[in-house]
Amino acid sequence: MIVLKRIFSTFLLALVFLLPFSVSAQIGNYLGDESDLYAATKQMNQFFRRFNHEEDKLGNKFDPSSKEFRNNSDRKDYINILFDGQNKAVPQSVKDDFVNQVTNSSNPTFLEFHGGNWFAEVTTRFVYEGREQDLTLFMKLQEERVGSKWVISNVYFSPFAKIMGKDIQDPNKFLHPLSHELEFMNLRKIFDEPQELKEVKNYVEVNHKTDYVTLFLYEVARNALQFKTVTNVKFHFFQIDNWYLEVSRFNRGGYNNGWLISNLARLTPDNKDVLLNYIYSNGN
Repeated sequence: MIVLKRIFSTFLLALVFLLPFSVSAQIGNYLGDESDLYAATKQMNQFFRRFNHEEDKLGNKFDPSSKEFRNNSDRKDYINILFDGQNKAVPQSVKDDFVNQVTNSSNPTFLEFHGGNWFAEVTTRFVYEGREQDLTLFMKLQEERVGSKWVISNVYFSPFAKIMGKDIQDPNKFLHPLSHELEFMNLRKIFDEPQELKEVKNYVEVNHKTDYVTLFLYEVARNALQFKTVTNVKFHFFQIDNWYLEVSRFNRGGYNNGWLISNLARLTPDNKDVLLNYIYSNGN
C-alpha cells in the first residue's frame, strides 16, 4: 500500500510539472477525481456554459433555479481554464482584470448566444481561376420569427482585394465638371487606360465602399468560385464591455484543448473599428 501511494504521488507531481505553469497552478487545486473539469471544451455551446458556469465539472447542466447556476465564485475557475495556456502574449494581469470584471458580484457579465456582437470567421477553400484558394466568410446569427440562422455578413478574398484595393481615391484622377457639355466623351480616357492603370474606382462617389459580398455572390452565381471545404473556424466576441475575445479551437494533448480564448484585448470606442477593419481584411 505504501509503495502504491508513493507511485501515485510521483505521478501527480510529474503531471503538475509537465503542464504549462498557468494551467498547472490551477490544476493543482483540482487534482484527483475532478480532473474531468479540464477535459476539452468540445463544443462552442459548452464554451458558453462553462464561461457562464451553467454546468458542473462533469458536464451536467445546472438547474437555473439552483445556487450553482452562474455562481460567480466558481466561475473564476471555469473562465481561467478557458484561456489558451500556451499563449504568452496576453499578460496574466490582463486576464485577471478581465475575469474580475465579468465575475463582479454586483454586476456580473455573461456571454449570450443570442446576445449579438459576436460572429464567426470561417476559412474556406474554393477553386478560382483553376486553382484552390482560401476565402474567408464572416458569419453572424440572424434572428428570425422562429429561431435564428447563420448568414454571411462579410467576405475576404485576396484576389478581390488585389483588384479592388483600398477604397482610397487618387485626387489627380477625376472627370472635369464640364464633362456633361461634351456628352461625357472623356469617359473614354478612363476605360482606354492600360490595364495596370485602369482604376475606375477613382471616378465613383467618395463614400463608395466595395461590397465584397456582392462580388462573392456574382462569382459563385457564374460558377467562377467552386466550394471545396472548410479549413478553420474561430469566433470574435464584442459582447463584454471594454473587451474583445477571440475563441479558437485547439486540437492537442493535455487538458488545455478544445475551444479556448486565444486572444484577449482591452477595447475602446476608438480602437474597436480599427480592430474590426483588421479582422475583415484578414490582417492585411
